[in-house]
Amino acid sequence: MSSDFQIVGGGVIGLLTARELALAGATVTVIERRTCCSEASWAGGGIVSPLYPWRYSAAVTALASQAQASYPGLCAALHAETGIDPEHEVTGLLLLDAEDAQQALHWARSVSKPMDEWQTGALYRHESGLAAGFQHALWMPGIANVRNPRLGQALTASLRRHPRVTLLEHTAVLGVDWVTGSGARRIRALQLEEAGVPRRLPATQVIIAAGAWSGRLLQLAQVSVPVTPVKGQMLLYEAPQRLLHSMVLHAGRYLIPRRDRHILVGSTLEYADFDKTTTEEGLQSLRSSAIAMLPALAELPVKQHWAGLRPGAPQGIPRIGALPQWSNLHINAGHFRNGLVLAPASARLLADSLLGRVPLIDPAPYAPGLQVSL
Repeated sequence: MSSDFQIVGGGVIGLLTARELALAGATVTVIERRTCCSEASWAGGGIVSPLYPWRYSAAVTALASQAQASYPGLCAALHAETGIDPEHEVTGLLLLDAEDAQQALHWARSVSKPMDEWQTGALYRHESGLAAGFQHALWMPGIANVRNPRLGQALTASLRRHPRVTLLEHTAVLGVDWVTGSGARRIRALQLEEAGVPRRLPATQVIIAAGAWSGRLLQLAQVSVPVTPVKGQMLLYEAPQRLLHSMVLHAGRYLIPRRDRHILVGSTLEYADFDKTTTEEGLQSLRSSAIAMLPALAELPVKQHWAGLRPGAPQGIPRIGALPQWSNLHINAGHFRNGLVLAPASARLLADSLLGRVPLIDPAPYAPGLQVSL
């Protein structure tokens, strides 16, 4: 028996969309070509904010604000359900020597976000281990981060035990069968391959939430959307003691302290199609940026170096909603650098649309057929 919804993509976006629909009483099948949350959802840093939020449109701010408010409750609920702690932690974010600081302060006032302007004394009292020479900082005290691999583990564990959710991992979508009638196309079935065995899954309402691979999947239905892969390389250090108390951002690179003394360094921006290989150039660039912020890292070896693929989209505005000229095909993709940041709000927005609920925010800027810049 077919479920009410088929979601293609088992990352944080797809799993949170499945969770929203299942909590409302719908049945959901999630189709993931690898294991759930093993791509960008695992590879990112986990900052629950756009890096320079004032540089984005109001459409991104609206989703980010709703998602930030929902993360504490979501993480607490997942921890209670599964015993896996996503480690939602409010550390605050220091932005060092931002060139557009006045624009940032104006934005913060306009959207009622806490942001303070610090000079050298306050900056080094807060983070004494930073490199000398920084003159100015913006302090955003309410910004949190989550341990994104553990968030993915908790979501996966929660949905595995949910009676209305079926997870099909190691299952690839190879094609789609559709028909045309009454002025719109309709997907009849998804052509799958599970553990090397082909199968046909009848379709009801299909949601593409496959991150950087969403554009490629939609080409199977002769649909073109501007979602392209953008590689990001990351580093991980482990310190003998806690070197940072807050997240730090300078010149587009960031440091994220974890509870267990690990420090993440990110990230590069590379347009290399679907190539996820790490490079010596990327490692050295990230290491140089990290040491320029926190000199103590020069004495530590790099513990891990990896890369992931973001789903790039124009202006970083995701596509969320029904695809034009299709009666049962929808998308939730194109979040670029802010997939985890925007995930809870994106999932809620699409679920509201699919279930006929009044949305909490205006869906128009994210409509796949007409992208609006606010």
